[in-house]
Amino acid sequence: MSASKLILGDNIEIMKSMESESVDLIYLDPPFFSNRNYEVIWGDDGEIRSFQDRWAGGIEHYIAWLKERVIEMHRLLKSTGSIFLHCDWHANAYIRVDILDKIFGQNNFRNEIIWKRTNAKGLAFTRLPRNNDSIFYYTKSDSFVFNSLYIPHSDKYLSDFYKYTEPETGRLYRLGDLTNPNKDRPNLTYEFLGVTRVWRWTRERMQKAYDKGLIVQSKPGAVPRLKGYLDEQEGTPVDDNWLDIINVQSTKEKIGYPTQKPEALLNRIINIASNDGDIVLDPFVGGGTTAAVADRLKRRWIGIDQSVAAIKVSDLRLKNQRDLYSAPYELQLHTYDYDALRNLDPIEFQNRIIEKFGGIPNPKPGSDFGLDGWTADNTPIQVKRSDNIGRNVIDNFLSAVQRNDERLFDVNRAAGKPVGHIIAFSFGKGAIEEVARLKNKKQIIIELVKVGNILPLGSPPRVSLAASELEKQKYAFEATAESDAGIEFYSWDFNHKPDEGFKPDVFLDKTGKQIKEFQPGEHQIAALATDKKGLDGIGTVDITVEE
Repeated sequence: MSASKLILGDNIEIMKSMESESVDLIYLDPPFFSNRNYEVIWGDDGEIRSFQDRWAGGIEHYIAWLKERVIEMHRLLKSTGSIFLHCDWHANAYIRVDILDKIFGQNNFRNEIIWKRTNAKGLAFTRLPRNNDSIFYYTKSDSFVFNSLYIPHSDKYLSDFYKYTEPETGRLYRLGDLTNPNKDRPNLTYEFLGVTRVWRWTRERMQKAYDKGLIVQSKPGAVPRLKGYLDEQEGTPVDDNWLDIINVQSTKEKIGYPTQKPEALLNRIINIASNDGDIVLDPFVGGGTTAAVADRLKRRWIGIDQSVAAIKVSDLRLKNQRDLYSAPYELQLHTYDYDALRNLDPIEFQNRIIEKFGGIPNPKPGSDFGLDGWTADNTPIQVKRSDNIGRNVIDNFLSAVQRNDERLFDVNRAAGKPVGHIIAFSFGKGAIEEVARLKNKKQIIIELVKVGNILPLGSPPRVSLAASELEKQKYAFEATAESDAGIEFYSWDFNHKPDEGFKPDVFLDKTGKQIKEFQPGEHQIAALATDKKGLDGIGTVDITVEE
């Protein structure tokens, strides 16, 4: 997989189409077994269908629904891969015993991570407050990627243990035990600095450490101890009780998604179980935290969700953090924006179209007679990011195909199969007539394929934006948008700079109305409307704010 992907659709169907053992790490935060309408977060058609599907029955149905998906995840994981499944008390016991133990095996269970997600202050009269989630960590085999992580020592730990300062260097250190817990070691029993003990090290090693100033004896006859410098310690190893990661509702990360997980949580998981360039899959991408963190950590990633709003909010979040060094990613919707496709980088456009056609892009564009890719049987493909392709394209393509592989050309011609495929937005009369002539007169078939037959095309919403001054430096904005599909939600950029792209301050607004205060000066405000197919359009308005 060359590029990361954000995919709209049912994860079970998408995962079934993916190659086995192609993923290094899976994190999933599926809808919890709470059977409550508040689980419907985005409120769009895809999410509501998924909600109804999960709740066709009780816990047995929920477990069957989830198990079917985890089976596919097990198939997708490489032998060195790991899975982290996030759940809460409603079904964690069922999930571990009936799903994970059975699919991954009890021997591949690594940890039940306890994340303290809240610090409830309210009273629970019949039970203790439930403040924790469980994250089950399993691997596919005994040979897996694992990176130890450390967190900084607490102030109390430092004050309790690193009590000493080396006068010559100012380095903080603690004193550790040099004696051996195994008392039956005659070869390590000797006198050192007037004290006889069973030591951890040989006499020679002890002497070398003493000569370097690493062994301290507080007074004659005292048991010598070893210096441990603070600046040589990595910190406290991360264990399976994660009490130091606060809920996203208490941070600036909040985008309006109620079950959004903090970036620190995914940062830790991705760093533990993957390396640079690895592929991370989140089949319930939600607000896009996994994709956003994986992207920053230089991993490739796949995010899937059935909700248009989830995918588009994730897309906005990714765009908001991108810079010159960010790797490209692909947004896969059911309908594609015609104008956006036309404006893609030419190489990115042709590679995407060829992959959607089921072909293999040319790894060296511009070589091989100008052919852009091949089908599985090596039949050439050419992609034109144009409308009304003319006859000259057919003539040049035919020559290129013959020069590329004359034997294959003859085989395909004799079998009545296409000798090549040309993909474009549309074809002119001359091209269509020439293709027909070649077929009828010379038994040469060149297939003409419209981009719209590979990717369903649509038009983005048309957006208008109005501003009205409520009081000094305070404005009200109202966005209206038209789309045949219907508008799903709005996003807002209150400091819009066209050359930097749309950078949302408000990710998810169902009303199209906002009130905002501004500093004096010139401001451009942009509203982005996303329709129910995932296409979006932008409207802008300029205001001058007086002092």
